[in-house]
Amino acid sequence: MTISLTQVDAFTDAAFGGNPAAVCALPEAPPDRWMQQVAQEMNLSETAFFYPEADGYRLRWFTPTVEVDLCGHATLATCHVLWSEGYLSNEQPATFHTRSGLLTARRLGDWIELNFPANPSHPIAEPDGLANALGTTPKAVVENSLGYLVELESAAVVRDLRPDFAALGQFPVHGIIVTSLGDAPYDFVSRFFAPGLGINEDPVTGAAHCCLGPYWRAKLGKPTFLAHQSSARGGVVKVQEKGDRILLSGQAVTIFKGELLH
Repeated sequence: MTISLTQVDAFTDAAFGGNPAAVCALPEAPPDRWMQQVAQEMNLSETAFFYPEADGYRLRWFTPTVEVDLCGHATLATCHVLWSEGYLSNEQPATFHTRSGLLTARRLGDWIELNFPANPSHPIAEPDGLANALGTTPKAVVENSLGYLVELESAAVVRDLRPDFAALGQFPVHGIIVTSLGDAPYDFVSRFFAPGLGINEDPVTGAAHCCLGPYWRAKLGKPTFLAHQSSARGGVVKVQEKGDRILLSGQAVTIFKGELLH
């Protein structure tokens, strides 16, 4: 038996940018242990697995070490595979059953729009040791279910940050988002660190933008943003807040296709 496996660069319109994800198309649910082993073998920040369920697909996401509740770039990559490989026509929406509830997506020309739950934050006192671990003094720190969201002084500070990943991994959160106002044409910039999940830095993170949308809506008083995740690979995300939902739009490029021997 062979299984289709595709690697896709998400949140980019050019190969070798954005965030790479592996996408595994399955006829039915496989064992959890097998999916974790495939993700470890692929050794990317996320590997997505989808198979038919009800009126759409069951979608699951694995890092090399754990299954996660939500992943934006691997969902974008999966949507790209569904439409580019003919699983769905360009006019059909994608429907996913996930650990984060029902997620939908639609194709808008060269862009793919994901409909995700918003993840608002609440203020907290700055955790002891966070400034030292980041190597800079935060302007503000808030917390959400993903982890800490830390506002920094400028886009240059965000881009130049060289954190102590071992120290960041000691905090009791899944990840740490750093962000600031952007420089043109971007409304804001960000980076995302998750050493506790086995990912020192994720190149472009859809789930982080579910937190960043509500944060910058409150700061800037508008619901729509053009954002840049300023990792070494970099990626562009259109963000629109709509009540308790966030619309994330991005582009994607297929890097290679193959068969997984199972």
